[in-house]
Amino acid sequence: MAQSSGSANLWVAYAFIAVVCWGLYGVAMHAGQVSMADPQNGRYKAFLFVGIAYVVVAVLAPLYMLISSGAAWDLPLKGWSLSLLAGGLGAFGAFGVLLAFGAKGNPAVVMSIIFAGAPIVNATAAMMLHPPAGGLSSLRWQFIAGIALAAIGGMLVTLYKPGPAAPKKVTADTEAAPVEKAR
Repeated sequence: MAQSSGSANLWVAYAFIAVVCWGLYGVAMHAGQVSMADPQNGRYKAFLFVGIAYVVVAVLAPLYMLISSGAAWDLPLKGWSLSLLAGGLGAFGAFGVLLAFGAKGNPAVVMSIIFAGAPIVNATAAMMLHPPAGGLSSLRWQFIAGIALAAIGGMLVTLYKPGPAAPKKVTADTEAAPVEKAR
């Protein structure tokens, strides 16, 4: 069945959904951890709710889609075991984010390292599983430059991230200024 040109590139829109969601993941996770108001266990409490969200989104949504489309329920061992591995890798990765935050990692730095390093790991693993036709010597310079730029970009964001704003100074004038109530 031929796809129209509009739907042929729908994958790009879906990919940008993942970019936005994963780009906001670290910020939301750190804010949730801090908002638990429990310096010792807040990260684990936050991760518990990440797990609940996974159940809702990653279990109930596909179940609905499978049931509503009348999907067959044959589940080959290789398919479900590799999918379970993928889920475990995702969950352990998310747990690694929390542990990095708990070890005093700056969220902007932690996420920059992750999002710069993950494409490099992905490209390397994909080439190991599916080697390029002409071997490694057939890799185009643009691909190698992209890997290098990802690493350099992650390093630059990590080294030169903007610092937090300085706390506002409290002066006698600001303490004595009356606060007007909204009418």
